Amino acid sequence: MLTLAEQACKPCEGGVKPLNSNDAHIMLAQLNGWNLDDDKTIQQDFHFKNYYQTMAFVNAVAWIAHQEDHHPDMTVGYNHCLIQYSTHAIGGLSQNDFICAAKIDALFTTHNGAHGQA
Repeated sequence: MLTLAEQACKPCEGGVKPLNSNDAHIMLAQLNGWNLDDDKTIQQDFHFKNYYQTMAFVNAVAWIAHQEDHHPDMTVGYNHCLIQYSTHAIGGLSQNDFICAAKIDALFTTHNGAHGQA
């Protein structure tokens, strides 16, 4: 079975329903440091040493979003980036949110060696 990070996002139109709370918690357990907010959003605030590292991360996340055609909300500061995923087309969480979060986990871990501040 493929991990979340190995999967690709699928279109959410045409009757796809938001994940129920149980399924969302099962998928959340496969991520590193993400939080579930009201069963409609997952989020994580990534921290960095400086603005350059933050912006490099933001650009890499933008590339993942472009490749998957699934885009997060991002709040960017000098040394952090808050990423929030929710599938607006269905008014809640979809598997796509967790796939993209897993890809971001892999990116962050690969470039920083561990989860936490870079």
